[in-house]
Amino acid sequence: MNQKPSNAFIAASWIALGAGICGYLIGLWRAEMLLNEKGYYFTVLMFGLFSVISVQKSVRDKLEGVPVTDLYYGLSWFATLLSIVLLAIGLWNAVLLPSEKGFYAFAFLLAIFGAITVQKNTRDVQAANKAAL
Repeated sequence: MNQKPSNAFIAASWIALGAGICGYLIGLWRAEMLLNEKGYYFTVLMFGLFSVISVQKSVRDKLEGVPVTDLYYGLSWFATLLSIVLLAIGLWNAVLLPSEKGFYAFAFLLAIFGAITVQKNTRDVQAANKAAL
């Protein structure tokens, strides 16, 4: 079954992705931390976004019968978990208010959730369009 996701779900996914990324980046921009700290948190965000898209793609490929090596599949999951652990370690050791730490954690989680759902919707739309032909 190749059902196209609703426009509302597609929009909600893009909004979640945009809100997570924008909130996180605006928080970084306004933060009173050294540039190397900002670079660390920015890199963790980009690494996390890339890794969750890799996980979603490899999971979907496996479901659709597209060959995915166990090494790539495992590395995708490892990278995703590593990005979350790196953020947690960075926030644990940061000299920030607890509310700021929570803000970064939830903005990060919202961004990676949005990335997963946008990737899923992209694949669903492509599959639905291919099935309609």
